Amino acid sequence: MNTEKLIVWFKHFNSRRLYTMLSFLWIMMLPFTEALKQNIPRLKLSHKDLLLSNSCIPFPGSAEGLHFQTLLLDEERSRLLIGAKDHIFLLGVGDVTPSLKKIYWPAARERVELCKLAGKDAHTECANFIKVLQHFNKTHAYACGTGAFHPLCGYVELGTHTEETVFRLDTHNLESGRLKCPFDPQPPFTSVMTDGYLFAGTASDFLGKDTAFTRSTGLPHDHHYIRTDISEHYWLNGAKFVRAYSVPDTYNADDDKIYFFFREASQESITSNKAIFSRVGRVCKNDAGGQRSLINKWTTFLKARLVCSIPGSDGGDTYFDELQDVFLLPTKDEKNPVVYGIFTTTSSIFKGSAVCVYNMADIRAVFNGPYAHKESPDHRWVQYEGRIPYPRPGTCPSKTYDPLIKSTKDFPDDVISFIKHHPLMYKSVYPRMGRPVFTRLNVDYKLTQIVVDRVMAEDGQYDVMFLGTDTGTVLKVISIYKENLALEEVVLEELEVFTPPSSITNMEISLKQQMLYVTSKDGFVQLALHRCDAYGSACTDCCLARDPYCAWDGNFCSRYVPTSKRRARRQDVKYGDPNTQCWDIEEDKHNHIAADEKKIFGVEFNSTFLECIPKSQQATVQWFIQRSGEEQQEELPADERFIKTEYGLLIRSLQKRDSGVYHCRAKEHNFVHTVVRLAVKVIENEQMENTQKLEEEEGRVRDLITESRLRYKDYIQLLSSPSFSLDEYCEQMWHKEKRRQRNKGGAKWKHVQDIKKSRNRRHHGDRNHPSAVAT
Repeated sequence: MNTEKLIVWFKHFNSRRLYTMLSFLWIMMLPFTEALKQNIPRLKLSHKDLLLSNSCIPFPGSAEGLHFQTLLLDEERSRLLIGAKDHIFLLGVGDVTPSLKKIYWPAARERVELCKLAGKDAHTECANFIKVLQHFNKTHAYACGTGAFHPLCGYVELGTHTEETVFRLDTHNLESGRLKCPFDPQPPFTSVMTDGYLFAGTASDFLGKDTAFTRSTGLPHDHHYIRTDISEHYWLNGAKFVRAYSVPDTYNADDDKIYFFFREASQESITSNKAIFSRVGRVCKNDAGGQRSLINKWTTFLKARLVCSIPGSDGGDTYFDELQDVFLLPTKDEKNPVVYGIFTTTSSIFKGSAVCVYNMADIRAVFNGPYAHKESPDHRWVQYEGRIPYPRPGTCPSKTYDPLIKSTKDFPDDVISFIKHHPLMYKSVYPRMGRPVFTRLNVDYKLTQIVVDRVMAEDGQYDVMFLGTDTGTVLKVISIYKENLALEEVVLEELEVFTPPSSITNMEISLKQQMLYVTSKDGFVQLALHRCDAYGSACTDCCLARDPYCAWDGNFCSRYVPTSKRRARRQDVKYGDPNTQCWDIEEDKHNHIAADEKKIFGVEFNSTFLECIPKSQQATVQWFIQRSGEEQQEELPADERFIKTEYGLLIRSLQKRDSGVYHCRAKEHNFVHTVVRLAVKVIENEQMENTQKLEEEEGRVRDLITESRLRYKDYIQLLSSPSFSLDEYCEQMWHKEKRRQRNKGGAKWKHVQDIKKSRNRRHHGDRNHPSAVAT
């Protein structure tokens, strides 16, 4: 490549994309053999294994193509609502059984026909996909469906907790779902209902080009829409909404805000390419719009960038720009939940996913910081240095800041004008420790969903992450901070909840029932949070698992429950070291070896395979041999003759000196134990050849004896029949020999006959065909 072509190539490439590519190359070339082993799931269970273990229970209607979309969990009343294609289901929490209630709510027939005429798919688009399920009050839920690109909403009666369960849709009071529910069931969508108001992030038109964050379905005296402004293109630009939450800011309820998370396209200038940025936005719950400007529009709308990246060695970052899902983990302080987010890369070359964690205090600090300013579309965003009007734009009207301002309609004009042109904050929100807590690079799937459970273990508190993928699996993960602030990513389990390809669309966690509820377009399942008995039956197995849910109770690996008395509970999540926890390690080792000893026979100069599969995929296997007549053991080197695989050891061309006892040892977290012991006996080649020769001689003798017996019968027949001549006997023997020779061909002879028959059928069956005539 000459210099001019190189310059053109660099100009063609966006510099940021080029840097991202180079950064990924740098990351992938790091020497991470040990880290790679750690990132392998310790326990991997297939869909069949989960069903057999009874820890995964599928919903009875999962095979009916219902395209499950939405989950609404009611822990207080122990019930679960599921939104699907043309259906809403009501189930008991922890009891996914056929005894359920359902509402059939299809789209109107004329709407389905119009949807088909518009070129939409009859099965995946032209139906009523339930996208909104929210608690309205103690007796009703609010539901919305796409209605074959004509969204509708209504109220679902559930009844009180004491009376018999009622489950019906009020079809007489259905209302338009525009700006509440998407037209298209495919794009991301979010909604949250609080104090009778529905907040939603969706597209407001059939084509999905106008995206907006809205408030609707208010109280009777305040039943009108509030939405984002569409006159300013940098409020929202093709936003894909992910999640929305109501979070209190102070002791005063008037200061409560709705935080919503989304991703959008951002164009820094006319000449630059569009990039995808992840955002966190917020509005005040009591925002009523402006008086003279921004009427029925948000007057408190602000947004900031969410950064999730891996710091590079030269100060640059590798970014994960596409936000996929967010989970707010509650804490004792309801004003400061922990924000977990899943991000993926935008590159078509390097694919990766990451989980970043944010403090709510850091998000508030960015919203209280400087605003971004853009004089015209040709210029980049810069920090605003001018005067900021009072009250500060984005502040909620409340007694906390100014008792005289009772509504957003009382805001001065300069506040409204400022917020209209300065919705973006200049600073970005960065994750804890400045980097992700979990990454997946160079894998054939991406992370799509997340829920988190904070679990108290014997050695501290851990956040257990359940991560859904676009291939139907769920990863169970913890991140452990060590003394030097180094982060260890531990993949406890990889569970094939749905058979691939089946992307997980939603997840909800029930702490009361210790269950995880998972949906995809192909089904819905109830999944247990822990499978302690699957780790093994020894103290060492339970300790090495490092699962905060599980501990050794003296007899079994079972559910850990924090108590004031330690008793016989053994657990070490931080280090997974059985040497400090299990007092009967030597006894376990001895019993384990004796139980798994096997004898293997191999033939000299042939190959032999010794199987050894440790329970943990994170274990490193070592092979040792104690040769016959020797007391010492030596480690087997990996060479041309000894090939180590993940399933065992392949010995090519066995030698006499290979006889002995082979020890397969698994090393995990500096703990080594013998998995299996195999006593190999090599049978010499001469001995094997002599045995084969002896068997061949015996076979020939048996054939001669059989043949002589048959001949004897023929002689008797010849002598006993005066009319049976010698010539006839010879002719009969000749025919028998011909038949024997013909049968000797076996399958080959039969194959030739079949070919001849097929040719005859073809030629006789189509005599008018040119080839048949020629033949």
